[in-house]
Amino acid sequence: MFVISVAARMCGVQTQTLRHYETLGLVTPARTSGNQRVFSRHDVDRVVRVRNLVDDLGVNLAGVEVILRLLARNEKADQRIGELEKENRALRARIRGREVQPRRTPGR
Repeated sequence: MFVISVAARMCGVQTQTLRHYETLGLVTPARTSGNQRVFSRHDVDRVVRVRNLVDDLGVNLAGVEVILRLLARNEKADQRIGELEKENRALRARIRGREVQPRRTPGR
């Protein structure tokens, strides 16, 4: 966890920029019991991603918000696809297992 001044240095931005990003909901730092902002490594990486979208690609902050939301949805969809593929493999294995077993004749 990093206090705002350290996080700002790590991201190459001013502390006010981090406060602005928080206001926009682009980053959500935790708070200490004294209400001081503390940023995780994930928060810092997210701010760096925001800065790259703005500086390198010329995306405005509204566009950044949309992009980050879509990336999060895509990540959740990828996770769900992985879960479904695993379930599908397990079901196929069960079906194959039943096909290999000899069939019983009724009454025996």
